[in-house]
This record gives sequence, structure tokens and C-alpha cells, in this order.
Amino acid sequence: MDTILEISHLNKSYSSSGEQLKVLQDISMDMERGEIVAINGPSGIGKTTLLNIIGTLDEADSGEITISGQNPLKMNDDKLSLFRAENLGFVFQFHYLLPEFTALENVLIPAKILGIEPSEANKRAEELLHAVGVYERRTHKPSQLSGGERQRIAVARALMNRPELVLADEPTGNLDPDNGSRLIDLIEKVRTDYGQSFLIATHSRSLSAACDRVFTLN
Repeated sequence: MDTILEISHLNKSYSSSGEQLKVLQDISMDMERGEIVAINGPSGIGKTTLLNIIGTLDEADSGEITISGQNPLKMNDDKLSLFRAENLGFVFQFHYLLPEFTALENVLIPAKILGIEPSEANKRAEELLHAVGVYERRTHKPSQLSGGERQRIAVARALMNRPELVLADEPTGNLDPDNGSRLIDLIEKVRTDYGQSFLIATHSRSLSAACDRVFTLN
């Protein structure tokens, strides 16, 4: 198998009221390319913190992370920003679509960050909107879309730059059961069609059951 993610002896703590609060203690895990892996555990156990560190949005106190053979913890800020844009996609519990932009314009944002040629980027964005089933809504702004549609567009945005790894934090948390089920089906379809790996922090039993493996924090 081809390993996409390796985490070794990761530790993270925060200062709170003069005390050190240990959030992650000696975490080690790995993940194969094309896998869908769930991270489970009670609220406050550190699922989001772990995703943020893997996604280079936060720093670990100690430990090692390798993504596609590269260690982002050892990169300077410029190299890290480029690495994040090229290799990682993010889907959050709240869609975080820009309200003044259309669905298509929101999906195009990651491509603009990398400076991808506009005609190529537009073709890719329209293909993704087709793939996630909301192409006909491409000219609509977030306020004109349902919760399920907004989250599908957020998935398309996460895939825009063909990232190796997509990190999802409670992606079904704000969806009703029907839309949550559709999003689970969409993640599986994206994995099949595009080969992306998904690491998903979730409380959802149905989402966890649809994953290839479950990693539990306790």
C-alpha cells in the first residue's frame, strides 16, 4: 500500500489559567492513499486540534508528521503555504462560503491562490460542480442555496486543486439526516472518481460506519 499520512508521537498542549492543558498525548497513526478514515472520540478530546495540526493550521509541541513523503512541520511559512494549497483540502462543519460570491466563484478560490490559468480553472470548477450535483446552481450565492447544496459546494472547493488529502471536521454536523446521508455518498463517490484520501473527524455513527477505518482518541 502507498502511505499518504504518517503521524508519530504527536503532542499538543495549551496554557489555560496558568496551567498546561494536554490535548494530544503521544498520538501515532498512519493512513493509506485512497482511504477514508474517521477520527472518533468525545467532545473536547482533540479531534479538531489533530486535524488542524495535520492541516498545518496549528503547530504541535513535538512529534513528526509526513504527508506524501514531506514533513510540513519543517517548512518555512512560504513553502508551507504553497504545500497547503497544493496538497490539502478542507471541509468544515460550517461551509464558510463567501456570501458575496456565486457557487462557481467560491469553488474557484483555491485555484486563484495557486495562480492557475483562468480557463483551466473554470473548466475544473464546472466539472466538480457537475460531480457533486449542483452545477445548475453555479450562479447562485450561498443565501440562495440549501444547507446540503452549500456543503456540496464546499466539498467541490476542497477538491479544486486536486489535493492529496482532504481533511473534514464534522462535515455532516449541520445537516439533517437525509442531507448527511447524501454527503456520505458524495465522499465515497469522490474517492472512487478522483482517488482522494479523506480524514474525517465526526460524531456521526453512520459516517464512521461508511469509512474504511476508525481511529479513536481517548
